[in-house]
Formats: sequence, C-alpha cells, structure tokens
Amino acid sequence: MIAIAFMLVVVIIPQALKAQGESAVPFLLIAPNARADGMGEAGAALSDDASAAFWNPAGLAFLRGQEISITHSNWLPAFQQSDLFYDFVAYRNHVDSWGGAISASVTYLSLGEFVITDETGPEPLGTFKGYEVAVTGGYATKLFSDLGVGLNLRYIRSALAPIEVQEQGRKGIASTVSFDIATLWKPSSLFGLHNLTDRFSVGVNLSNLGPKMTYIDAKQADPLPTNLRLGFGVGVLKTEFNNLNFVLDFNRLLVRRHPAPTDSAGNEIGDPPPPDNLPKSLITAWGDGDVKKVNIATGVEYWYGNPKLIALRFGYFYEHPQYGNRKFMTFGAGIRYDVYGFDFSYLSAIEENHPLAETLRFSLLIAWGGTQQQ
Repeated sequence: MIAIAFMLVVVIIPQALKAQGESAVPFLLIAPNARADGMGEAGAALSDDASAAFWNPAGLAFLRGQEISITHSNWLPAFQQSDLFYDFVAYRNHVDSWGGAISASVTYLSLGEFVITDETGPEPLGTFKGYEVAVTGGYATKLFSDLGVGLNLRYIRSALAPIEVQEQGRKGIASTVSFDIATLWKPSSLFGLHNLTDRFSVGVNLSNLGPKMTYIDAKQADPLPTNLRLGFGVGVLKTEFNNLNFVLDFNRLLVRRHPAPTDSAGNEIGDPPPPDNLPKSLITAWGDGDVKKVNIATGVEYWYGNPKLIALRFGYFYEHPQYGNRKFMTFGAGIRYDVYGFDFSYLSAIEENHPLAETLRFSLLIAWGGTQQQ
C-alpha cells in the first residue's frame, strides 16, 4: 500500500525545496525573529538579543542578564492553510561563573495534516501530521574585550511522513545532529578611527555542520544546509534619542551536488553521484555556481527614545535567478517597554504569486537582569 500523501511530502516537497536550497531540512535557514526579518533577514553582525543563537551565537558573549524570545509565523500564507506555521523559542543567560553565556532554542515547522489514501480509490485510510523540529544548545564567551566566539550543538528531527510505507517498516522520518561555530568582532578603533564602540561590527557564522539526513534509502541521503554567513553592522547615527543601524549579510550555502552522467546527446544515463560529504563540501561547493550562489540581505533600523522605545525597519533580500530567484522587501516595527519587547515584520515579494508573499512574523521578548553590553 503506497500512500499518496507520503509521495506528496517525501518526493514533491523535497524536490521543490532542493530547487532553492539543494539540501534536507531547509527550515533551519528560516529567519526566526521579526526584528532581523524586518531588515531583509540580515543579523550576523547585529546579534544583541536571544535570537543571536540563530544569527550569530558569538553575539551572546557581549550580553548580560537573561532573555526569552518567542516568534510565531503562519508559513506560506498563499496556501491559506492554518496548520502550516513556524515557531521559534530562544533563551539566553549570562553566567559569570562560566565566563560567558549559555543559550537554548527550539525551532518547529508544522507541515500540516495529510490524508492517507491508496491507489485503489480516494477513500481516506487515516491522517498524519508532518513536522520538522530542531533543539539547540549553545555557549558563547569573549576571547578578547572586542572578540566573541560561540558554539551551538543541535538535534534535528524531520518527520515528513511518519507512516509505514508498503508494510516494510519504512517511514519518512530522519534525524541527525549538527553544530555551529561563530565569531563576532566589535572593535573600538579601526584604520585610525576611534570611538567605534557599538558603531561597527563584523560577524561570521558557519552553521549546520553535520552528517546527512537519511529518510528511507541511505544511498539517497541529503546533506544538511551548511551555511556560511558573513555580516557587517554600522551604527550610522547614535544620539541621545535617535539611533540608526545599517546591516549587510552575505550568505553562501556550502552544499555540493553533482549532475547525473549523460551520453553524447545530453540524455541522462544514470543516477547522479551522491552529494559531497563534510568537510570536502566546504571546499568543493565553491566550484558550483561560485558567487552566483551568494545571497545578499541588507536593511536599516531606526530607534527613537532614551531608552530605546520605538523602532522602524526596512530591508531587501536578493538571490540569483539561477539559484532560487528569491527577491523581496521587508518592513517591520518594534516597541520596548520595561523588560518587554514586541516586534513584527511583513514580507513583500517582488515576484507575483510567490508563496512567501505577505508573510507576517510576530516576536515577543522578555529580558531581565540587565541586557547592556559588557
């Protein structure tokens, strides 16, 4: 008995995702918080809240106190399915006795409910819910007063179709582990310029390093979305009541797939070789598409108030037409009061009928014990 729903989730959906990400579990690349999403999904250098666990865990080394960040978003709103949603919860805590900060986060993507049928007719045999989840723990500390480093360890579970196929005990479920390594540099002077504290930062995050995901056939295992993120942040304006930040991120997926062999007429004559394993793919991926596979995310953020009270944000995201062709603008706003913060963002796709169009994200932050940078 072959479930049609199983074929939909395990075959069709992964192929659509590979067209953009070429990897398994691309949900690990979804921007998890409304603040950074409002700035075009750029955040590697402006990692100064609990969501830094995703953007750049090294940023947590510069923060004190504790914080919880909660984000919810209805996913792919164009499909108008209420059971498609994305949730992200992060916690951070600076521990003096450990010389740094610890963090924990949970990322959950609901793929909705599917009806199980067989090839004999449309009569439903049951239902199942598809989902993907990642649980992450991290630690960040300072090597120098202006240089922080961070490390994440992660457990990933992908249940695209948690049902038995052909009564052979095989299910569309896979799990694995991964880790991230990151650094954030916040110099106080550079190239003869002084008083740069909180005005310039550079962040690097190499994320999702780990073994491939195997659902049913180990020969068809898919690599994780290993991603290199390089970000720059500039405090363009800093006065008593007005602050303006500019951020710029470059992202490159470090996955190397090979085309299927072909005959002299260009027809495929066999299955493609398996994708390269780590650490080889960290090098070979650069020979596949080169700079065309570099995504660009940029944005600005304006804050008014002392302390910061209201924020307005704008951003732009660009992906080369040959490798996903995602292009969209983002808008956002935020408010802070006492220990509470609230952010929202709106994604406006430039391409018509894009499934991500009109995506809204809402984030709630609760910080206590001092969030000022050390």
